[in-house]
Amino acid sequence: MSIGTRLFTWWKGELVGTDRFGNRYYCEKGGARTRADGRRARRWVIYEGRAEASHVPPDWHGWLHHTTDVVPADSPPSRHSWEREHKPNLTGTQLAYRPPGHELEGGKRAEATGDYEPWRPS
Repeated sequence: MSIGTRLFTWWKGELVGTDRFGNRYYCEKGGARTRADGRRARRWVIYEGRAEASHVPPDWHGWLHHTTDVVPADSPPSRHSWEREHKPNLTGTQLAYRPPGHELEGGKRAEATGDYEPWRPS
């Protein structure tokens, strides 16, 4: 985090909550939805570790983008039984998905089954 972000957060920010990844969410001091000039109050996140937007869970994403004014820390949204837990984008990490045949997964693909029939114009 840059010194400018630290100073701006200290001077103008009010901590609203944190998520399970350790990210801290802020809004402009005063808690008003709109500023004196009629524009929406600013909301921002200070990431824990590397700044990666996919680390923001969906409920906090909605709050950051003014989709909802309900702070997820105050009232977590209800989850459906079929919903999975949020995972950040793992591309470029050791946990990234690698299909069978990928060089880092052995580099050998399964043999073709022979059921492919190429199209030929008549």
